[in-house]
Amino acid sequence: MKISFKNLCIIFLIALLGSGVGVYFGNDIYDQMNPTSVSTNSANGNSVSYGTTTVKSSDISSAVAKAYDTVVRIEATSEVQGFFQTETSTSLGSGVIISEDGYIVTNTHVIENAQHVTVYVGDEAYDATLVGSDSKSDITVIKIEASGLTYTTFADSSQVKVGDDAIAIGNPLGTGISVTNGIISATDKTVTIENEPMRLLQTNAEINSGNSGGGLFDINGELIGIVNAKTSSSINASASVEGLGYAIPSNTVSSIVDDLITNGYVRNRATMGVTITELTTSMNGFEAGIYITEVQSGSAAEEAGLEMYDRIIGIDDVTVSSYADLSSYLNTCEVGDTITLKIVRNNQTIEVDLTLQENTARN
Repeated sequence: MKISFKNLCIIFLIALLGSGVGVYFGNDIYDQMNPTSVSTNSANGNSVSYGTTTVKSSDISSAVAKAYDTVVRIEATSEVQGFFQTETSTSLGSGVIISEDGYIVTNTHVIENAQHVTVYVGDEAYDATLVGSDSKSDITVIKIEASGLTYTTFADSSQVKVGDDAIAIGNPLGTGISVTNGIISATDKTVTIENEPMRLLQTNAEINSGNSGGGLFDINGELIGIVNAKTSSSINASASVEGLGYAIPSNTVSSIVDDLITNGYVRNRATMGVTITELTTSMNGFEAGIYITEVQSGSAAEEAGLEMYDRIIGIDDVTVSSYADLSSYLNTCEVGDTITLKIVRNNQTIEVDLTLQENTARN
């Protein structure tokens, strides 16, 4: 199954004008740093360990000095066919250098659908090539032809505690690399973005459009996360939202980056081999729910006899009614596991056994 993240970094000019649309959860939306596009749904999670270190401003300065040059500006351009002519769209985001020879990690949504990606290391511009991209985790690796670059050190994000200092470095609003700081507010926050459940670090360090793909660092200047989202209020919301930013933990990033560089895809991820469409309301005779809209040739789904327009209502003993439900359950499964799908086909409820395969798609 593939979820396509919209291009949710800052969109040039439109973002500066501050227009916005969204799907709202209460008064809040989960926004991958683009005022013109949002993602959906809920957040939960608790943390039980607390940091106790007293930090001086000189410690923060030292951390920034170590991390600052590892963060780059990214400019992604794509061509869109308009009514009368081809139009060029430019989006701006951030990235973090992970090797001295030019490997860079960023968010998938920063460069998605771009035909050309430019990376700025200081004032030096480089053309970037795509190494590997994973839309499910929102992690992409790109590369520039360079050597001797200052690169980040990965911290162990499992050791991060609530109350620890957090330093965000990125390219907010395309204004250039800048720094904000705060603390870690939660260490295992579950946030559903574009129907994809993600377990993220939460921080109150100020994060804005264009910070996507930038780094969240600890007081040692080591990378603890890649910034990918924030919570913002709707235009007419009665309550404002501040200080709710999110980052993909460095341990997650490191594992995915290794797979993308080595294989071009994330290994050992189980898949059914279908494309899913979710209807939130009944439409044209179809009830609300999640439907199979494509069965991939040679897939486990084809072998199991699944068909287009089958509506999935359960896996094993678990009821599912949304893509988020389905994705959350499959995240607990391994390649080779056999699951029992409960589906509705032609108004009949049937059960189908399916053995999950490895997803080798490069997206």
